Amino acid sequence: MKDVFVTKPYVPPLFSYISQLKKIWKSRRFSNNGPLTIELENKIKDLIGAKHVFFVTNGTIAIQMSLQALGISKQVITTPFSFVATVNSLLWEKCKPIFVDIDPHTLTLNPRLIEAAITPDTQAILAVHVYGYPCDVKAIEHIARKYNLKVIYDAAHSFNTYLHQESVLNYGDISTLSFHATKIFHTVEGGAIVTNNDEVAEKIKLLRSFGGSDAHFTTLGINGKNSELHAAMGLCNLNNIDLIRAKRKSIYHFYLKKLKPLSVSFPQIPEYFHYNYIYFPILFETEEELLAIKYALEKKRIYCRRYFYPALNTLPHVKMVTDSLCPVAESIASRVLCLPLYHDLPIHVVHMITKTLKELLLRKAPSPVVTSVGVAQNVYKSADISL
Repeated sequence: MKDVFVTKPYVPPLFSYISQLKKIWKSRRFSNNGPLTIELENKIKDLIGAKHVFFVTNGTIAIQMSLQALGISKQVITTPFSFVATVNSLLWEKCKPIFVDIDPHTLTLNPRLIEAAITPDTQAILAVHVYGYPCDVKAIEHIARKYNLKVIYDAAHSFNTYLHQESVLNYGDISTLSFHATKIFHTVEGGAIVTNNDEVAEKIKLLRSFGGSDAHFTTLGINGKNSELHAAMGLCNLNNIDLIRAKRKSIYHFYLKKLKPLSVSFPQIPEYFHYNYIYFPILFETEEELLAIKYALEKKRIYCRRYFYPALNTLPHVKMVTDSLCPVAESIASRVLCLPLYHDLPIHVVHMITKTLKELLLRKAPSPVVTSVGVAQNVYKSADISL
């Protein structure tokens, strides 16, 4: 059997990409906000119902530019459970991350803990829609208004997700996206900034292009533009986003059906949520179980991912700036594993994965989760997903 990885990029029909390349060859526009970039931005705006979408080089610089556009330079409340790019963006912009622990059921920033972390230097909340599952956007909005804070959502995983029929990307002051090749919608490399604030949009427009245009530069900027070649890939993939989601959904639910009887759990998904099925995270009772499963699958050339591990507040370069304990995030980070999930994952491979988990996990009787404070309790609930 060929190697099976946790994800595999969707590739559009070659002829469709060549068709877009012919337009580039004819126009000789390869960058600098060319026609394909504008077309991609407009199509995404129409899809999500947003006023402004800026196609940029990647999801990391999208966060950095967002911090600049909102004038954030001091303390930012954020989550310890995310990819390292989230906290690195804050540190790169000389902001101080203030970690707040996560909700044990949704794995997103716990709004009940935010207010206690707010100080006179707090300027913003940078929350993450983890695995595409939405934060408690209403609670975060309430807190932000109460304390006059800006809200940025790292929505790297949240393309084509909707809460109560509203795009998740329309919450907060800004949402940022990653269009890396591993994402459900990709432009090979790339990202986007979404905002419905006209003033913020004007700042982002300048920031993305060195702070101005031609010889008229009015502010500090950076080269955050993306190329027409990347936009061409995005236009091809955008045409197939519903097909990609449908195939991933089928595999996701197959996993769920086979694994629900086991002593494992899954993040809760709220009602009235249209999910994109970007990942299949599974929570084990212990790290030892996770490592045993991971090793057993790797022997069969099936490669899962410890995503996200370790918790960001434990990273050495982060602890030099801010030191905090987040026991829920640290516990979950040690026990969560993303199983392979992509549009054309063979069903016999999914059978092999679920069979391996059953063989290993059914050898022992289920036991309660032991939290970091030593209290035995089942803190995770399986999600009943019916979308």
